[in-house]
Amino acid sequence: MIRQINSNKAPAAFSNYSQAVAVSTDCELVYLSGQVGVNVKGILAEGEEAQHEQIWLNILGLLQEEGLGPHDIVEITGYITGQSGVATFRQVRDKMLDGAKSASTLVIVSGLADPAWLAEISVIAAKSTR
Repeated sequence: MIRQINSNKAPAAFSNYSQAVAVSTDCELVYLSGQVGVNVKGILAEGEEAQHEQIWLNILGLLQEEGLGPHDIVEITGYITGQSGVATFRQVRDKMLDGAKSASTLVIVSGLADPAWLAEISVIAAKSTR
């Protein structure tokens, strides 16, 4: 079971995510490697928003293989290559997650493994074993 934790003893979330998430011991954790905006044919999406959308399509596709969806995501870690990408990260995340609010961290980095990649996102999800 996944439980969202929000408290007035810490600053409120800056956007649409939970301050913390608890996972019960009757869950199997699924760790997804960082996904980038490349589709199954190896083609990089053009533009920042398109790359973010492809990243989430990749993530949701991998989760679906385990019978999971957006509301099973416990933690998101995002890496973007510029301050201008913060709004895009949040907008596309919120659209693709259909109201799910996991814990979330966003980091701005000077670059990723391929200079054409504008973002990389990894997630941890929880699957009930009951």
